[in-house]
Amino acid sequence: SASPACVKKKEDKSDSTFYRRELPLTCVAFSSVKGRALFEKALEKRLAEPYFVLAEQFRTQDEPAYCGLATLVMVLNALAIDPGRVWKGVWRWFDEDMLSCCKSLDVVKEEGISLEEFARLARCNGASCSVTRGPSVTLEEFRATIQEHMSGKSRDEEGVVSSFLCLNYNRGALGQTGTGHFSPLCAYDDETAM
Repeated sequence: SASPACVKKKEDKSDSTFYRRELPLTCVAFSSVKGRALFEKALEKRLAEPYFVLAEQFRTQDEPAYCGLATLVMVLNALAIDPGRVWKGVWRWFDEDMLSCCKSLDVVKEEGISLEEFARLARCNGASCSVTRGPSVTLEEFRATIQEHMSGKSRDEEGVVSSFLCLNYNRGALGQTGTGHFSPLCAYDDETAM
C-alpha cells in the first residue's frame, strides 16, 4: 500500500502576504535565548503560575480578527467552565465558533471585538470579569496587578490557578503590524518588566 506523501505547496511570496515577520526590537521571541532566560527567571520567582494551565489550552486564532475570541476560549477552557453545549461529537469544550451570542461571527471576522464585547462574552459564558482601562491606573498599580496574577494567588480548591489577566493593546505601540490585539498574560519578569 502507498504511504501518504507531503508535498510543499507553491509559495505566495508577493508583497501582499506575510510569513513569520521579524519581531521589532521592542519584542523578544519566546523561543530565543533571551526569551527562554526571561521565562526561566519568571518560573524561578513564581511569576509564571498561569503558564501551564493556559499552555494546556493554547490555540492559534482561526481568523485574523479572532484574537479576542481565541484569548477568551483559552481562558474559559483553563477555568474549566462547562459550556453546557457540544463542541464536536460528545465533547463539551469552548471553541471560537461558540462565542457568537453578542455579535455575529461574520462581523467579528471583519472587525474583531472590543474590550466591552470581550467582557460581555466572558460573563455570558460563565466567567467573572472585570475591566480596567490603562488611564485609570498608574504604571506601578498595573505592574502590581500583573505580579498578583502571575503569582497565582487566586486558586481553586485543587490548587489550580483560577484567575487570569487578559490584555487588550495596540500592536502599533510595540512596533508590530496591526492595531488592536488581545492576549492572555502567563508570565512576567519583574526586573525587566517583560
